[in-house]
Amino acid sequence: MSNQASNHSKPIFDLPPGTHTVSFGFGDMNGIMRGKRIPAAHWPSACENGIAIIGAMFAMDMTCDIWETPFCGFDNGYPDIHMFPLAAPVACPWEEGVAICLAYTEGMDHKPVPVDPRNVLKRQVERAKAMGFDVLVGTELEFYLVDPETKLPKVKDNQVYGINRSAELEHVLGPIRNHLTAIGIPIEQSNPEYAAGQVEVNIRYDEALIGADRVILFRNMIKDIARRAGYLATFMAKPFIDQSGSGFHTHYSLWKDGKNAFANDGTINKLGLSFLAGMQARMAEMSLAVSTTPNAYRRRVPGLFCPINTAWGFDNRTVALRIIEGKDSAVRIEKRDGAADCNPYYLLACELAAGLDGIEQHMSPKGEPTTGDASKRTDADPVPTTIDKAIELAKASAFMERVMGDGLAILVQQAERERDFVHRQVTPVERDRYMGNL
Repeated sequence: MSNQASNHSKPIFDLPPGTHTVSFGFGDMNGIMRGKRIPAAHWPSACENGIAIIGAMFAMDMTCDIWETPFCGFDNGYPDIHMFPLAAPVACPWEEGVAICLAYTEGMDHKPVPVDPRNVLKRQVERAKAMGFDVLVGTELEFYLVDPETKLPKVKDNQVYGINRSAELEHVLGPIRNHLTAIGIPIEQSNPEYAAGQVEVNIRYDEALIGADRVILFRNMIKDIARRAGYLATFMAKPFIDQSGSGFHTHYSLWKDGKNAFANDGTINKLGLSFLAGMQARMAEMSLAVSTTPNAYRRRVPGLFCPINTAWGFDNRTVALRIIEGKDSAVRIEKRDGAADCNPYYLLACELAAGLDGIEQHMSPKGEPTTGDASKRTDADPVPTTIDKAIELAKASAFMERVMGDGLAILVQQAERERDFVHRQVTPVERDRYMGNL
């Protein structure tokens, strides 16, 4: 595909010494990094004029299947968009001579691509800025390390937070921590999680847009690093029905004039509670943005630390919205229902938009804070436990349409396609249970 020269001046970013190739891409609708590898000699042109790529990247499922959408299809000939570097490429520690660069996109008219999920979050960050706030977000993602052939964990037992298990996995988790930090993703810690083969790696908090960009690189680079160590890293939300699912927890605080706007002498204040109340009020209808596949809803069962209602509380891991207090700088709200495989831009955009609505409308949390098992509360509003319900709520939601714009219709279409595909299958469990007995 040929490049169309831009009328707008674009910066030419320097490459690290010794670079011969740039791995250059952006997050698609499912948060998968899509793009191209660029020879170093072509890099100045890529910076100035962009690199053309089919716009269907934002209307394509995780298996690379495409369908007709108003944005991109046979009716308009599947047009190109262009990608441009967000910042200077960084040297890839595990692939000599290769540099890594995250991109942003423009349409052929040099305007932002309306269905690019990054632009959805960017609008909410700008909204917060107009209200006088900087948004800081910490992200926690769980994933499984499995054998590439069997698709099963190489270890057999659950050793959550086990130091010996950490050492056993250091040959893969060590490079993950060190290499990600080297490419600009500051890693705070890693640990075995609540199932055999499941681990968690935490990224240090930062501004919301930076945090989401880092998640795009984080998931895709982990897959590459793990593959080289003989593992398949999967962020699939619920790979094993009898084991813990993989979540995407988010920690929010708003800052103003260098101070945490949620904090009052180490406790959460009225503004913070209004932010929480906004997320609580929209939690059910935004479910499709935070859990996008039928599989993700298999996480939503009692007893496995994934919320099934909108209960809130203080330092309680059974609730959907957990308040963490301490020093003023540490006061924050954790939202715990996101699935590890969802799009980080959509996740953060919807959560942030809901929280800002709560502040603007001076909302208060519904119900009393939960001190026990939140799944046993009968007075807390439920969240969808099937993708059918999530689709129904999303399609009827003026909030989701306002936040996601044209991208909502495409996300709903993908969800309906995934639901229908899964529902059409006869599973091994069904054959084992019924074939010999009925």
